[in-house]
Amino acid sequence: MTPPSPRRLFITVATAEAVTWSLLLIGMFLKYVTQTTELGVRIGGMLHGVVFIAFVLVTLIVWVDQKWPTRRGLITLATAIPPLATLWTERWLDRDGHLASTWRLGAKGAATSPPERLVSGALLRPGLAALVLVVAVALLTGVALFIGPPVPTS
Repeated sequence: MTPPSPRRLFITVATAEAVTWSLLLIGMFLKYVTQTTELGVRIGGMLHGVVFIAFVLVTLIVWVDQKWPTRRGLITLATAIPPLATLWTERWLDRDGHLASTWRLGAKGAATSPPERLVSGALLRPGLAALVLVVAVALLTGVALFIGPPVPTS
């Protein structure tokens, strides 16, 4: 199994994050404006929460691999919060050459720091890494569900 390039992975997850934001916004319109159903918020909210967590994890992986400066990484993470901002972010990062078509840490011995060794190890075992990423998203989603929604449900 070959992992997708950092560029392809990031663009895919950033686009999915924007799509799920759109679904949540449509659900909120149906719930609060038309007052017809809250099903869109339940489904859109859950999907968005899962993809939001995946976006954060993928951003951290790409940040480490691409050796982004702290400012770029934090801006990228912050753009998951406003609706559809990840579309702007992925275009900005791609246009300015911050999303490579190959993994820098994909070769043995390329990693020097603990975060780089973690990402490098994941890239050398992409099947296991994908499984771990799915489990991490599921666990973090479970924690978020346990904590509750970001706003009161009253």
